[in-house]
Amino acid sequence: MKHPQSRPKLAVIDYGMGNLHSVVRAWEQVGAEVCIVSQPQEVQSVDALIFPGQGAMVDAMDRLQQTHFDRVIQDWIAADRPFFGICLGLQALFEHSEEGDCAGLGVFKGTVRRFSAEQGLKIPHMGWNRVRFKAADTLTAGLASGEDQFYFVHSYYVQASDPCSILFEVDYGLTFCAGIRVGNCVATQFHPEKSQAVGLRLYKNFLSTL
Repeated sequence: MKHPQSRPKLAVIDYGMGNLHSVVRAWEQVGAEVCIVSQPQEVQSVDALIFPGQGAMVDAMDRLQQTHFDRVIQDWIAADRPFFGICLGLQALFEHSEEGDCAGLGVFKGTVRRFSAEQGLKIPHMGWNRVRFKAADTLTAGLASGEDQFYFVHSYYVQASDPCSILFEVDYGLTFCAGIRVGNCVATQFHPEKSQAVGLRLYKNFLSTL
């Protein structure tokens, strides 16, 4: 863990996918020291691991396996070390995705499902939506449940087997998981780094837990 009065040190995983620079800038803006890591051995001396993701699940899982970050993420969360996943960084934590009929990391039980076009929804789900908080949490300090809006860009959503893991919910044709909190593992379907002040507040709240 960090020394007194030092900035928390975060490792942002570079596995060849994801908008790393906007994520890095957002974390730096709220007071973190951030390094981009491309080798598993580079994460050992950091306070938290950040897993940003975008693109196709199949490609992401292939890259995670090639770089061996799949095992790093599984072991990190199993050890209850601080972790923050973003968008695909949430979906990849579950067992299976309908996108490409692809296996995920299997850290948590559940399935990633595609939004149904039969509901008349625009796919991908893109834009601002109000997010509800299912429980009081240090992560949501200073944020208003059901009022504050976060930015989403996705065609698939998580159906978590354990409802107790869900901290954030949103409505888009149906009510679905917009984020989880399990011990020191946090992951969101929305992009805090694209969500302006409320997203930065969420990141700052996460830093306060380190």
